[in-house]
Amino acid sequence: MKSSLQEKLRQLADRLKTLDQRLSEPDVHNDLDEFRRISKERAEIEPVVALYASYCQRVADLEAAEAMLADPDMKGFAQEEIAAVKEDLPGLENELQALLLPRDPNDDKNVIVEIRAGTGGDESALFAGDLFRMYSRFAERRRWQIELISASESDLGGYKEVIFRVLGQGAYSALKFESGGHRVQRVPETETQGRIHTSACTVAVMPEADALEAVTINPADLRIDTFRASGAGGQHINKTDSAVRITHLPTGTVVECQDGRSQHQNRDQAMRVLVARIEDQRRREQHAKEAATRKSLIGSGDRSERIRTYNFPQGRLTDHRINLTLYKLAYLMDGDLDELVKTLAAEHQAELLAALAEQD
Repeated sequence: MKSSLQEKLRQLADRLKTLDQRLSEPDVHNDLDEFRRISKERAEIEPVVALYASYCQRVADLEAAEAMLADPDMKGFAQEEIAAVKEDLPGLENELQALLLPRDPNDDKNVIVEIRAGTGGDESALFAGDLFRMYSRFAERRRWQIELISASESDLGGYKEVIFRVLGQGAYSALKFESGGHRVQRVPETETQGRIHTSACTVAVMPEADALEAVTINPADLRIDTFRASGAGGQHINKTDSAVRITHLPTGTVVECQDGRSQHQNRDQAMRVLVARIEDQRRREQHAKEAATRKSLIGSGDRSERIRTYNFPQGRLTDHRINLTLYKLAYLMDGDLDELVKTLAAEHQAELLAALAEQD
């Protein structure tokens, strides 16, 4: 194991002892916030330290077995033990490296997802509707909630644009690799000659800020317009100026929301999306700087980057970032995304481990 990795692990072991000492002090139990903070940090460190202790024990076992090689009566046993330890150590080291990888602080957050129809006209809008259903079914399988924020329906069904929240533990962790261009190849229902058409949608997945205060927005930088909502919703929605459009002047970001029942609700939803978009832009700019010298395997999450093709005639989904092809498109479109999500996460972890290995 690298000396730098061992040093990190020794520091964590020392930190665990310090935290245990702090938790034994009466003043910590009198301060609930401090007690929670220390307990949370300890819960994150303890599994790593426990695994490191197992690794150190196996190293000690190896040294003891090597010392027994000189004894003719123990040589056979020693050789077996040496072989067993040498088989165990690489796996333990890989587990330790994975546990030491920096954790994405947004992984447990709710997300805001935006799906927009692109090239392909009505067929693209229909595909946007299919993607919305796919993510909705995936959320149902995870027992997460879906909350529609804004939707612009097309004439033949589907959506020109749909924005929604996904509320659930680990929502961003599971969906964060969905940002980018999604391409569909299929025969549209309106196609009389059976020709395959290609159309596309863009998807943006943004972690929801913990609170609006997470991003400092000067009220003077906002232009808020109200107008009469259009589209479906009955008489009430069309009789009042309940729809809200918020423009963030410094960035030119514009958010509209009209699906809520009141202007207040629409304003809150629009601000939620605005904050998420501004944070997403900052995060992507920071990622671009960090990845300037090294291309990310999973990709930048840029909405213009084509990440996936859905080929309906062949029942095939291909993720171009990791060269993954799955021939179970019907199941995937019904929200059975677990294999895809896990494979993308595993590839991302492998990339991070490779970067960690390059540091020394």
